[in-house]
Amino acid sequence: MEQLTLLFSPEGTCLLPDGEEFLAALGDPNPDYDAVGFAVRNLGFIKFQVLDRLVTEIELHPRNVDRGCLLAVERQLRKPGTKLFRIKYLESEWRSEISASAEHTIARLHELCAPAAEPSSTARFQVEPQDPTALMRDAGNPLRLLTQKWRTSFGNFDSSVIDLAFSSNLLPLLAITGFDKPDSDPVFRFIGEGHRWATRKYQITSIGEKVEDTPDKEFGHWAAEYHRAAAASGRPRYDLVTAGLQIAQEAGKPQRTLVYERLLLPWRGLAGEVLITSCAKKLGTERSANLPPGAPDNSVAR
Repeated sequence: MEQLTLLFSPEGTCLLPDGEEFLAALGDPNPDYDAVGFAVRNLGFIKFQVLDRLVTEIELHPRNVDRGCLLAVERQLRKPGTKLFRIKYLESEWRSEISASAEHTIARLHELCAPAAEPSSTARFQVEPQDPTALMRDAGNPLRLLTQKWRTSFGNFDSSVIDLAFSSNLLPLLAITGFDKPDSDPVFRFIGEGHRWATRKYQITSIGEKVEDTPDKEFGHWAAEYHRAAAASGRPRYDLVTAGLQIAQEAGKPQRTLVYERLLLPWRGLAGEVLITSCAKKLGTERSANLPPGAPDNSVAR
């Protein structure tokens, strides 16, 4: 029996690794890298292999796997097959476990892929999660450029990320936070000048300070939770946000309720630390009483 290799997409579709459907799902018709490995590590695919009639191997990055994909693999495991099952999974490094029971393997997969706690919305900050892969199909959305960069660089951060943000006019909308340790709090590394919730002085003096320590404590706590979630999952977050913001230059005036799409990308820095880039593109203003009719409003938020 020849070795059989299948890939299960985040939606649970079974694909062949050299098939056109897989390349379409990858979003790259001519990859010059390990496309299967990239899809498993970063895009939530599960690799399913039957090795010489002896072992079924399931390779995955548990934090990236959606329920539909997991259930499709479970159905495959319930079919008659091999007697041994090996799970190869990525945490901080690759780990491996072997079992003689399909039922035990299924239970272990569900345990590994149990979702982390999702940050909650508040009365002031409402968040609707969106599909990050949708950005790859939206050629007119500038956030797509950062998503492409993250994918092609395998999540490794260097100065070319800043160069791209600058050349595509995204740098003013960008904020960068960092985690020195996996269990540490996010601190500011950069705040673009387009973030009008912060004064120009705060954009400079806050570098190295905790996100939670912003003057608006509710805002800081809410933002920090989402940055922690992105760092823990290792996956992009693409959200539709409705937020009540107090613009720093308008102290004493009512909050504005802004609607924007926000992209959070987790990166690995040169020193091994986790960095989160946050970029927001405004979609509308529910209440803009502070602006004269027709005046532009380019406020952004984390």
